Amino acid sequence: WVILANVLLGINQGLTWSTTVIMKIDLVGPARRGLAMGLNEAAGYGAVALTAFATGLIAERWGLRPAPFLLGLAYAGLGLGVSAIFVRETRGHARYEAAAHVDREHLHGGLTTRRVFALTSFREHALSAASQAGLVNNLNDGLAWGLLPIYYAAAGLSVAEIGALAAIYPAVWGLGQLVTGALSDRVGRKGLIAGGMLLQAAAIALIAASRGFAPWAAAATLLGAGTAMVYPTLLAVIGDVAHPAWRASAVGVYRLWRDAGFAVGALLAGLIADRYGMPAAIWA
Repeated sequence: WVILANVLLGINQGLTWSTTVIMKIDLVGPARRGLAMGLNEAAGYGAVALTAFATGLIAERWGLRPAPFLLGLAYAGLGLGVSAIFVRETRGHARYEAAAHVDREHLHGGLTTRRVFALTSFREHALSAASQAGLVNNLNDGLAWGLLPIYYAAAGLSVAEIGALAAIYPAVWGLGQLVTGALSDRVGRKGLIAGGMLLQAAAIALIAASRGFAPWAAAATLLGAGTAMVYPTLLAVIGDVAHPAWRASAVGVYRLWRDAGFAVGALLAGLIADRYGMPAAIWA
């Protein structure tokens, strides 16, 4: 049942979070895409951080089942109600932008879905590079969500401490995107992406090389900062390059590759941990 529940959560992510990204890109126009992506991701991962902290406290007091799941059910009901009442269609904004868009020869507005998939995945340099970087970025996330809580528990940390570490990472990630998204509009995308991935690597090395709550909290902070530099900036790259007529499809393809990193990272980390131990999986 755990696998089935995660499948349903994945479907929810694919439908709802992708749509919020597309809608914000539609609404803000070309000049503020980084800011819009920063706001979107900050809201989402800020909520992840608060919920990780809250569920850690709830589980510490009332157990792992069913109390934390009741909070999730409340969120689902609230999200459905807010979406049904307040969310408005944004396709008109995209069509207006498309009418004024200057086409490039190989990125015109009449591309088929298959062509968009090929360009975003492999053939267009900027789009495919963003997809590959997103995949690698989420390999780290798969490790962070899938293996690190088990690693911390094996080291003797309490459920509350593990919940706090699980909250620090998305909290820094979420809040940091309020700055990094807007910053990418001013200074460009490439430097933030490269710097963020280097910072993530340093954070993971610190987790593997140290032991105890304090150094792991510092590493979680660095990991969140690195991810904040990368996450909204890669989405902004897709918005920069894709034609408004098929931008939503390009975002979907990008997220397919990026979020596949969650699964690939978690599976690889688990296989390596079973064979060589958890420290080896973290170093890998």
